Amino acid sequence: MITGNPTLISAIRDRFAHVDSCPFQGERIFFENAGGALTLKSVVETSAFFAAIPDNQGRDNVAAHALVDKINAAKADMALLMNAQSGQFFMGESGTELLFRVIRTACVNAPKGGKVIGSSIEHPASRSAARRWAEIAGLEYVNVPHDDATGTVTAADYAALMTPDVAVATILHASPVTGMGMDVAAISKAIRAVAPECLIVVDGIQHAAHGQMDLAAYDVDGYVISPYKMFSRHGYGMAWISDRLSAMPHDMLIDAPATGWEFGTRDTGAYATLSDVVAYFDWLGGEVSQETEPRARIEAAGRAIHEYETHLTDSMINGIGNLPGLRDMAHVTILAGADNPAREGLVSIVVKGKPSPEVVRMLNEQGIRTHTRKADHYSGNVLNPLGLPDCIRISLCHYNTEQEVAQLLAALKGLGEAA
Repeated sequence: MITGNPTLISAIRDRFAHVDSCPFQGERIFFENAGGALTLKSVVETSAFFAAIPDNQGRDNVAAHALVDKINAAKADMALLMNAQSGQFFMGESGTELLFRVIRTACVNAPKGGKVIGSSIEHPASRSAARRWAEIAGLEYVNVPHDDATGTVTAADYAALMTPDVAVATILHASPVTGMGMDVAAISKAIRAVAPECLIVVDGIQHAAHGQMDLAAYDVDGYVISPYKMFSRHGYGMAWISDRLSAMPHDMLIDAPATGWEFGTRDTGAYATLSDVVAYFDWLGGEVSQETEPRARIEAAGRAIHEYETHLTDSMINGIGNLPGLRDMAHVTILAGADNPAREGLVSIVVKGKPSPEVVRMLNEQGIRTHTRKADHYSGNVLNPLGLPDCIRISLCHYNTEQEVAQLLAALKGLGEAA
C-alpha cells in the first residue's frame, strides 16, 4: 500500500506537475484538490503534442485516422477505469454542462405527471438542472433532506420518499463541501426497488480522483466527471450514459446518427489525456498489488488511494507526533463529525472567532493552499442549516504527505495560541 512507503510516495509525487510549488507563489502545500487536482506531467506533455496538430477527425488522411484511433482508445480506457460494460462516453464543455444536458434529456422524456427525486446534499450542478427541467417538463420535484450532522444522504432516506411514479433521480457521489461519499449502489437499488424504470444520473465529479468507480455495480443511466479534478486538465467534461438514455430523443443535429451526443469537433488531446490518467491508475495498481489484469490493478489502486487518504485525514483529525489533531484544538470545529467513515480525502472546519477567508489568507501566507466555502449558491445548502456563513475546506489527495499534514496542524495550532 501507499501508507508507510516513502519510496512509492516519492514516485507518485514525481508524476505530478507543481506538486510542491506554484509558478506564481513559489513553494507551497496543495490542500485545494477538491477545487482541481494536480495535473499529471504526462497530461501536460500529451496536451502540448495534440495542441499542435492541425488536422481534424473525420477526414480521409493518416493524421485524421490517428486522431480517431486516439479518441476510441480513450473511450475504451475510460470504460476500463469505470467498469462500463455498455453505454457510451462523450465529451462536453464541463461537468456542469453535461449534468444539465443529461438531466434535461431524462426529464423531457419522462412520462407526464411523473416525479424527479434528488437530495439537498447535491452540488447545484445536478440540483439546479433537476429542479429547472422538472418544472419545464411538468414533473414534481421531490427533495430528500440530507443529515446535517453527518453531511450524507442514505438509501433509506431516498426509500422513504420513493413512489412508483418517480421517473428521474439524481445522486451525488461525494460532497465537495462535507467531503463525504454516498453509497451510490445502495441508493440506486432503493430507487429501482420502487421505480425500476427510473433514469438515474450521478454527479461523480468530486469522487473521481479518489478511485473506485464501478458503473456495472451502480445500475445507473448517467455518470458525469470533470477531468481536471481527476489529474487531467481544464476545458472539458466527460459523461457516460446507458444505452437506454443514449437512444432517447435529445439535442442533436438534423439527420445525425440517432445515438450521437457530441457537438462539433472535440479536442483529441483532451481525450488522449484520459488515457494518461488511466495509465497512471494502472501503474499505481501494479505498485501496490501483484495483480496482472488491468481492471484488477485499477481496483487495487483505488483501494490503496482510499486507505492512504483515510490515513492522512485521520492524522489531520487525531494528530501527528506531538502535534494535536483538529479534534483536540478547542478553537476548531470539524464539519460532519470527527469520526465519519464516509469521508473521502476532505476535512472542512471553522475556526472560532475568525472568518474563514481570514484563516485561508493566513494559511496561504504560510504556503498552505486551502479554500473558503461560503453559504452562497454553491454551498448554502450545506452551510445554512448549520448556521455557518462559511468554512475552510482542506482537501487532499494521495500525493499529499504526513509532513504536509503536520505543517498544516502546526499552523492551525498557532492560530489558537495567538487568539
